[in-house]
Amino acid sequence: MRTTAEAPRSPAAASREPAAARRRGGAAAAGAPPEPVPALAASSADAASVSVTSVRMLRIDEGLYVLRVGELSGPATELSGINVPAAYVSVPFAGDGNGVEIVASFPHRGAWVRRSGGTLVLRSARAGGSVLVTAYGAPAAPQTSLSLDLRRLDGPGSLDDLAVAAGAPSGTRTQADPHEVPTEVLLHIERAGDRLFPGRGWVGALGRRMRIEAFSIRPTERLAPADLEMKGYLPNGGETPWIPGGLLCGTRGRGLPLIGFALRITPQRADRFEVSYQGSFFAGGISEPQQNGSPCRAAQTDDPLEAINVRITDKQAEDASDPSEPAG
Repeated sequence: MRTTAEAPRSPAAASREPAAARRRGGAAAAGAPPEPVPALAASSADAASVSVTSVRMLRIDEGLYVLRVGELSGPATELSGINVPAAYVSVPFAGDGNGVEIVASFPHRGAWVRRSGGTLVLRSARAGGSVLVTAYGAPAAPQTSLSLDLRRLDGPGSLDDLAVAAGAPSGTRTQADPHEVPTEVLLHIERAGDRLFPGRGWVGALGRRMRIEAFSIRPTERLAPADLEMKGYLPNGGETPWIPGGLLCGTRGRGLPLIGFALRITPQRADRFEVSYQGSFFAGGISEPQQNGSPCRAAQTDDPLEAINVRITDKQAEDASDPSEPAG
């Protein structure tokens, strides 16, 4: 909103003032009453107002979450270059500095959500924290209710939860409650080196713009590492061959980020196991889920990969015992 404050003047403009004006300024400094300075006119059109149509505060515990804001209701209009209705997701200040952090958003970056809705990824520290969602509308717009869907990402089923919240087709489940195969994930991250993670939910520097240069995934139960195969995509059209699980896929020390990846189960085990996966990219944000060898890449060319989410499932877990265990 514009105010009635005097517009700042440059030193060059001040040096061009008439001598009489400078003398008047000196007189004012000596105690003479100053001449009034004309203010910038503020028209009623400049002073456009908005209405707060809804406010919701959410309390979340420690962990990684996805917040889906549904379509916003109310008449669409433009106020001072801003389209409303719109919503703003804010994080109240935490005294210890360990509150909630917005680490990613899509389809648009930032904390503003447009009329069609949007999705944000939130990380909460150990003590938990709060998130405030405020909806804005045209002047005199009626009060509305916000459609919010908050789901946890760093737990079983997180890949499908994000797909549903983002409005993307998941295609990742073939049976009810399939059994997830535990894994270990090694990432080589720029400026951080090798980092080993348990393969649950998102791993890497989600939303922090630190490039993954290589990765390795190793199943720890029921599948041998070689039963999983990995491929990495590099800038300028480069790609690795299919590499067995447990080995490093990508590069170290060459400054080459991965811009995508793919995973698949070997044919001799594909009838029982399947793999689904997702990536988070610098510019493109979180991708749609992929599975069984399909490339996971951003729409923008050579967009670096910053985090991955992988799940291997046993399609026969509920109706077959592990063949490695002796029959009772």
